[in-house]
Amino acid sequence: MSESNENRSAPNGAKTSDPPRSKGPSRTQAKVVIPDEHPMVTLLGSRDELLRVIEGAFRADIHVRGNEITISGGPEESGLVVRLFEEMVEIVRSGAQLTTDAVERSIAMLRMSSAKPADVLSLDILSSRGRTIRPKTVNQKRYVDAIDRHTIVFGIGPAGTGKTYLAMAKAVKALQAKDVNRIILTRPAVEAGERLGFLPGTLYEKIDPYLRPLYDALHDMLDPDTIPRLMAAGTIEVAPLAYMRGRTLNDAFIILDEAQNTSPEQMKMFLTRLGFGAKIVVTGDVTQIDLPGGQQSGLKVVQDILEGIPDIHFSRLTSADVVRHKLVSDIVDAYGRYDLATAEPHAIKGGKRPRGR
Repeated sequence: MSESNENRSAPNGAKTSDPPRSKGPSRTQAKVVIPDEHPMVTLLGSRDELLRVIEGAFRADIHVRGNEITISGGPEESGLVVRLFEEMVEIVRSGAQLTTDAVERSIAMLRMSSAKPADVLSLDILSSRGRTIRPKTVNQKRYVDAIDRHTIVFGIGPAGTGKTYLAMAKAVKALQAKDVNRIILTRPAVEAGERLGFLPGTLYEKIDPYLRPLYDALHDMLDPDTIPRLMAAGTIEVAPLAYMRGRTLNDAFIILDEAQNTSPEQMKMFLTRLGFGAKIVVTGDVTQIDLPGGQQSGLKVVQDILEGIPDIHFSRLTSADVVRHKLVSDIVDAYGRYDLATAEPHAIKGGKRPRGR
């Protein structure tokens, strides 16, 4: 931040100013002038709910008068608040809506990385049915960018990190842009503690619950009336992984979900279905493996086999990328600590430590 008392213009049009050094090195004051075209309520929130989030996150005094925001505090904290308001102006300018969640995620990005929150939160992946799907974290944006750049992408991370949802949004976007001719969505039909044989109905009806999350995501992204027609025409196919055997999939966007429940042989079978003009995204959570009898997960093994091969990318998401209820992130972290604590004594006893990723 400049030590000059003169106003300076930020890249987004907001103006900031700093006082002379006479204020002392331990506490500084900065001013942000919000451009007139942005009503203050869009930045501060209804009844100042966004301002309260910001005040609670920083050790700084924030005062608003008209379209001027004055920040007083330590140099580092004051500088972060200035950057936050500049990013918020950019987010509003892009047409995205500022919410308490968006502000909290912007603060986290500014504290943890050099990424610009506006670049992340204003990236439109797909607009459908009155809503726009965008990444919400830096890792999610990197994941989405990797899908654009690579033919095969693995999205690996805990529940709630948007692995499958974002991949499906990219698939629908590719279909709409005619980059591919069809979308193929598949999952291994592996029992998660329940028995398929005890479910009523035909084999298809027994398998359907495993594929239901994929249908639900499709209904978020497409007009529900068009989905049966697209499926009848083969433009969209939702099928168990076993149905992929023996096929070559050309000009398709293919998503393998719940890939932690594939065997190494199934993973190899699936990846070798890749045809010309096709793109594959594989998603899974290696902490939730439902394979019977301690069978090895194909998603774990494939990381050792394919890491480093050109045009294949591994995107790894963490609890910080969870976009569900805040408790989900805490639950993921708690289970991670428990697994580490219970695994270490066994590993040490056997003369080995568990190999982590």
